[in-house]
Amino acid sequence: MADERLPNRMLFPILGILMNLCMGNLYAWSVFRIPLQKAYGWSAFDATVPFALSIAFFSIGLIFAGRWQDKVGPRTVAMTGGVAVGAGFMLSGIIGSTLMGLYLAFGVIAGLGLGAAYVTPIAVTVKWWPDKRGLMTGLVVMGFGAGAIIGGIGGPLLIANVGVLTTFLIFGIIFGAVITFCGALLRNPPPGYKPAGWSPPAPAPGVKVVKYDYSLGEMIATLPFWLLWIEYLVSAGVGLIVISQASPIGQEIAGLTPVVAGGALTMLAVFNGLGRPGFGWISDVIGRSRAMSLIFVMHIAALLFVLPNATSFSTYALGVCIVGFAFGGTLALMPAFTADFFGTKNLGLNYGGLFTAYGVAGGVLSLFAIQVRVATGAWTSAFWYLVIASAVGLALTFITKAPAPKEAEAKA
Repeated sequence: MADERLPNRMLFPILGILMNLCMGNLYAWSVFRIPLQKAYGWSAFDATVPFALSIAFFSIGLIFAGRWQDKVGPRTVAMTGGVAVGAGFMLSGIIGSTLMGLYLAFGVIAGLGLGAAYVTPIAVTVKWWPDKRGLMTGLVVMGFGAGAIIGGIGGPLLIANVGVLTTFLIFGIIFGAVITFCGALLRNPPPGYKPAGWSPPAPAPGVKVVKYDYSLGEMIATLPFWLLWIEYLVSAGVGLIVISQASPIGQEIAGLTPVVAGGALTMLAVFNGLGRPGFGWISDVIGRSRAMSLIFVMHIAALLFVLPNATSFSTYALGVCIVGFAFGGTLALMPAFTADFFGTKNLGLNYGGLFTAYGVAGGVLSLFAIQVRVATGAWTSAFWYLVIASAVGLALTFITKAPAPKEAEAKA
């Protein structure tokens, strides 16, 4: 009989969406980048470093937060993350007139806060929804992808009226309060929890199911982990490069004005958000590996055929929306892969280990893409590197399988 004292489990994905709508404004960095360049005379590279640093410390923070959450539960970790995100944005408004100040505030402090606050609602939701793991994970992280809509629309309006530094302050107050409040309501289900009327799927005939929760050390010693890590690195790299440079790419390739190119960024954010529940549902129907293969096919199609030939807003928007939808799907599939392959007991920490691929993608590949653009004089040159990498990622999806159960290994 179901425990009547348990909360409605739909509460937890809703809290996760609200938290991620705030945190996802990381993807609206280009809204701040150009005003900062104009105000302080910084180069495009200098003004991209805060974004790259934030992505890198996002992944670092997620590892430590995952371990901490697995020990003390999600509430304290999520609230700490909310305070740090708010403080990072607010400090950006106070000391962000210097590069080092912005690197510290937005790159390090806000980045670490994002890592702490991001992992908690994902892990909680996966535990409450074992019957719809892909879909519900996708709904939670949808907010992160769609969060750039808030920054993409509200950011320019605020910057035009109160300035870029004051906009950081306002965002910090709002985002910090919402994330901290929602984080305080998170809780894990009781041990052995199963939704009413649901039982785990029956195994295929002749297949013995052995449940095993991998530790972080055991997980990273498996080949499937590294195959997933490379796939995550490539797909996240494609997505983060296009997101962080959507406006200048649109101006260069399609001849768009900054305002029109910003409209494409807003559409990208919408499809980034939709890709998360979309691919979560797709993966529940056709399987995680087939869904991941489809993601790489979409990346290749956009980078090889659509974006290089974009001559109008419609064709450019189509290209970035394809990338956004596929990138969003990656952020939904990887937590589900982690739970499917390595168990849910240590999910917070284990997903933090896999999420380092996202950090490398944002902290290294996004800066590499800018350097390629500077060296070759064309964004299409960077696209070729991404197409080759996506082809490698596609090939890896066909050999990525769950690790053999530990008991089966012991008997071998």
